[in-house]
Amino acid sequence: MNLILICKALHVVGFISWFAGLFYLGRVLVNHAEAVSVPAPEGDADALLRHGIRREVLHEEYSATEDRVYKIIVNPAMMITWTAGLVMIAANVNYFVAGTPGWLHLKLLLLVMLVGYQIYTKVKLMRPMQAGQTPFSGWQLRLWNEVPTFFLVTISFVAVLGKAGQLNYLYLGIGVAIFCLLVYRAAVAYRNRRVDQ
Repeated sequence: MNLILICKALHVVGFISWFAGLFYLGRVLVNHAEAVSVPAPEGDADALLRHGIRREVLHEEYSATEDRVYKIIVNPAMMITWTAGLVMIAANVNYFVAGTPGWLHLKLLLLVMLVGYQIYTKVKLMRPMQAGQTPFSGWQLRLWNEVPTFFLVTISFVAVLGKAGQLNYLYLGIGVAIFCLLVYRAAVAYRNRRVDQ
């Protein structure tokens, strides 16, 4: 069997799972932040007690879910993506010279940055939230959860157009900037709509 084709299939499975895990982890972090930031109700002691119990149960559940998503989906999928990709490069070093010059270097740089995003999310957001801190608000976490979208779109265009020799870096930069602006505007519109309700 063709090793490169097998690795390519594993690479696709890996990056789909990796991004699915990152998006899900981000959503869980948003839910976690919003669940623990609900203000305590004013009134009787029973309402305060129920609020405290609910908050603690949700905190424990979201913390456990975050750990499971990171350990069972995000990290293994990242390793599969990197391993299959590096085996493809090792099996065919022509990847470095085929297509648009520099496309593979840019793709690898973006992947390293994505790993940085993943590690930052774990160390600076997930772990502090599990310890009861709130480094980001729910709104900030919603924006942070859109960062993988930037990587998904950019890496996909770089890989497909770059390998085909059709990648124009200027158009890529303009397209990604417009896309990021549209995602940000959509997030702001969503936030404003929720506030108005």
